[in-house]
Amino acid sequence: MNLVSIYIGTGFFYLVLRIAMQKRLLFNSELLQVTISRLCQQLIENHGDFSNSVILGLQPRGTLLAKRLVSRLEELVSSKIQLGFLDTTFYRDDFRRREEPIQANKTDIPFLIEDKNVILVDDVLFTGRSVRAAMDAMNSFGRPAKVELLILVDRLYSRHIPVQATYVGRQVNTIDTQKVLVEWSETNKKDNVWLINKDE
Repeated sequence: MNLVSIYIGTGFFYLVLRIAMQKRLLFNSELLQVTISRLCQQLIENHGDFSNSVILGLQPRGTLLAKRLVSRLEELVSSKIQLGFLDTTFYRDDFRRREEPIQANKTDIPFLIEDKNVILVDDVLFTGRSVRAAMDAMNSFGRPAKVELLILVDRLYSRHIPVQATYVGRQVNTIDTQKVLVEWSETNKKDNVWLINKDE
């Protein structure tokens, strides 16, 4: 083996390693389906037939997960589950600090949440600001008896607000230069969840 082949081999290994560091698969379609089913079983253990419980998907990224959960839950409990979508844009404490204006999404909650058990659903728990904003936004729809949080990916050691999820699909160690990208088959070709380095 000469120096050229050693260099090429080393360069290829470095390229493969670099690509692996840039993008890591957290969930594929099969694992995501299993995880959603597990989360549904945990919800049923605590909420039974959901006669006094509702699910709110946080706009925009928590809505598709909320729909998946409700679809599976209705199969398991054989009853209709109340589902709403909550936008928190104007309730975030960093709303006016952004360089570009944020496009608000639609809030659609066609029921009262007074004295209900509310499960907030989002895809990723990062700083906790969206969850705190959701708590403020819910006041317009009544005072719930209890509020729980369901998260697909919990980014550890990144919290600005002391928020903890009740139901977690997976916990991951991340740094500020990384992001979690959730791809759904409704908007992408298939379901995937990636951990990506933002500075690459």
